Amino acid sequence: MKLIIFLALFSFISAMVINEPCKTDAYPPPKETKINSVVLNLDDPPFDRWTHIVGPKSEELADLIASIKELVPTKVIQLVDGALGDIIDWLPYPYSDEIKGIAKATGLPLGEAVLYNIFYEIFTACTSIVGHDDKGKMYHSRNLDFGLLLGWDRQNDTWLVTEKLRKLIVNVDYQKNGVTVFKATHFVGYVGILTAVKPKMFTLTMNERFGLDGGYVGLIEWVLGLTKGKWMGFLLRDVMENATSYSQAKDTLTNTVLLAPAYFILGGTQENEACVITRSRNAADDVWNLNSTNGDWYLLETNYDHWKKPLFIDDRRTPGNKCMMKMGKSGMSIGGLFNVLSTPSSLNKLTAYTALMQVDDGLLETYLQNCRTPCWPW
Repeated sequence: MKLIIFLALFSFISAMVINEPCKTDAYPPPKETKINSVVLNLDDPPFDRWTHIVGPKSEELADLIASIKELVPTKVIQLVDGALGDIIDWLPYPYSDEIKGIAKATGLPLGEAVLYNIFYEIFTACTSIVGHDDKGKMYHSRNLDFGLLLGWDRQNDTWLVTEKLRKLIVNVDYQKNGVTVFKATHFVGYVGILTAVKPKMFTLTMNERFGLDGGYVGLIEWVLGLTKGKWMGFLLRDVMENATSYSQAKDTLTNTVLLAPAYFILGGTQENEACVITRSRNAADDVWNLNSTNGDWYLLETNYDHWKKPLFIDDRRTPGNKCMMKMGKSGMSIGGLFNVLSTPSSLNKLTAYTALMQVDDGLLETYLQNCRTPCWPW
């Protein structure tokens, strides 16, 4: 009976959220919410690359790990401190050395540094939008949502881990020989990529795809040596560093064996260069291409297959599409997308940041987000 009441209440709240008016004045947000950018030199040894970035955030990172420890049984923590530290060298180069350097610079136990770099593979709820304006100029944006059921902060009415993560967001300008190769939004200490732009080539975000064959299964099989699938965050970083075209990035993201299912949202520089790649671990189940001849000008992906209805208590797709259509192709812009992603339930209690990208300019703007109560979920 309690479950029925809970679902009914959740359904009622979700219906209210869907009918929220679309934001039109959220951009520009307050200056203090804008995320700073730092340079990472790819010419430096991997062990040393992150020291100047993670060192000043050691306390915040330790605070986050401590919060996670409080939510996890002691035996699991002991396993993490032991087993995961022992398998660091199983991770691909240069990421294994980078994580070792981060552990050294922050004082984190090596196993905890490894855990921090793989738990984003398990559960990340997001909204990503890619498309073009009426002149064919391509834009890409996303909300990064994380922390559901990971501790509720009653004092601040927010999810505890989400709150801690907001203090660790940074934009990283990856450079070689003093020249930008790509830019990405990171949680300090995490070396994989979830959001990035390669100037004048492509933009890329990753959304979690829920399923029984999810990150836990892949992680266990990887530890047991039963799969050689790629970690998603590492794969995206490989693509950002090595792919030299939209088509090459698309091919790699479509065909590489993964440890977990995912949605890869990819944008290029031309009007129809945009797609959502729906991945199972071994293959692409669908590639949803933008097709302007059908009148399409954007793609919006949350965490559900686009040909299926989203979960009724987690419908971020409907309000997102409503606001995109209200904005219209002529209104497609950095500010317009921020307004869309600042409207509930695209914006919710789990939203840590909104990232805005424009490929031609190599633009990456990232802003802290905090949905004021009342706000879904809770």
